[in-house]
Amino acid sequence: MIKTTKDFLTERNLQGSFKKERVGIINLGCARNLVDSQMILGRLKKNGHRIVDVQHSDIAIVNTCSFIEESRRESIDTILDLLELKREGKIKKVIVAGCLAQRYGKELTQEFKEVDAFVGTPTLSKDGVPVQYSLTPKHFAYVKICESCFNQCSFCAIPHIKGKFSSRTVESIVAEVKALDRRGVQEINLIGQDITAYGMDLYRTKSLARLLKEIVRETETIRWIRLLYAFPAHMTDELIDTIANEEKICNYIDMPLQHISDHLLTDMHRSISRQQTLDLIEKLRTKIPAGSLRTTFIVGFPGETDEDFAQLLSFVKDTRFERAGVFIYSREEGTSAYDFPQQISESVKKKRLDILMRTQQKISQEIHQKFLGKRLPVMIEEKQKNEDNVYLGRTEYDAPEVDGLVYVRASKTLNPGDFVQVEITDTYEYDLAGEFLTPISS
Repeated sequence: MIKTTKDFLTERNLQGSFKKERVGIINLGCARNLVDSQMILGRLKKNGHRIVDVQHSDIAIVNTCSFIEESRRESIDTILDLLELKREGKIKKVIVAGCLAQRYGKELTQEFKEVDAFVGTPTLSKDGVPVQYSLTPKHFAYVKICESCFNQCSFCAIPHIKGKFSSRTVESIVAEVKALDRRGVQEINLIGQDITAYGMDLYRTKSLARLLKEIVRETETIRWIRLLYAFPAHMTDELIDTIANEEKICNYIDMPLQHISDHLLTDMHRSISRQQTLDLIEKLRTKIPAGSLRTTFIVGFPGETDEDFAQLLSFVKDTRFERAGVFIYSREEGTSAYDFPQQISESVKKKRLDILMRTQQKISQEIHQKFLGKRLPVMIEEKQKNEDNVYLGRTEYDAPEVDGLVYVRASKTLNPGDFVQVEITDTYEYDLAGEFLTPISS
């Protein structure tokens, strides 16, 4: 039986006899999953449990991902590793939570009888501020503003796993952000599968620009507000203008495009055409000239011809995205594309992935070279291990975990969350290196 997270967190076995046990979690997948993990741990800590690293825990939870085949394999391997630790007596209980349990609960209960409980994905409250146990460094945080996706892309199982699109109220999000602001958090990352559709269920209109203006008005400490996962068909002029005009909002647009061929965009149910995509990119480049565009593409979607791929390759070369990731199409049960004809062979998918990634790597290296000798604001993340006077940092063009770093050489001690001016002295495919010049005051 698959339990809801709420039922699991209030059950007697986690309220009573195990109340003084140590609980640890392994989070797999994206930042949205990380927020779910923080919510699970927040409730457990509130109920009296001690939160520790998994290697020191009595009860180990794995928050799984099942977005594509690769993530499912990682989830299964992690479950097997934890069960081995249980057999060795190093942990007492194994709990499997998240997307894999939500999607394949029945099969998992048959396959992994040693698992003590299978738990679905947490429910995002519309009007409450979730109790969380932070798994991020003190200087940045993720704030989930909506759950699931307003769109129904033919390749994606997210709506099947997560259910209907659901937004939190402006008031609840602002309350959470203000609490982070009081704690001294420097950067918040607003996340969701489809944040540009934010508010369409609650307010019957796209409300992300309204939310951003409220956050800017109500915060003092926060310097960077980053938007992650903007669905292109839902981008509005008001939102673009808000990003362009508000200094706190990073000039960073993470906008998964997936493809540029019209017939594939139609088959993918992307609700946007090639020409509309080109027009949107031109508008973004014009209104936010200092901006950084990050996107993702899928290669090997059913029916993708050599001509379609050539069109995508040409588009990438012409547009010169600052950041781009490429995924091989994963045939997902429960999606409409699962039964599409003209499935592409794995060898062709891998060949196209390699060509596109090598092309983007060259573009990224060329774009980075324009920073040579320039001075950039950088937020320090941590000290580089085993390196004297070298720190790792990020520019506003780099999201946590997924983008590049700046290697900062400094003779003085720097701390996580410090904002500093850096002169760039070297460039690489994905990273930069530079010399510390001066602190940037708030």
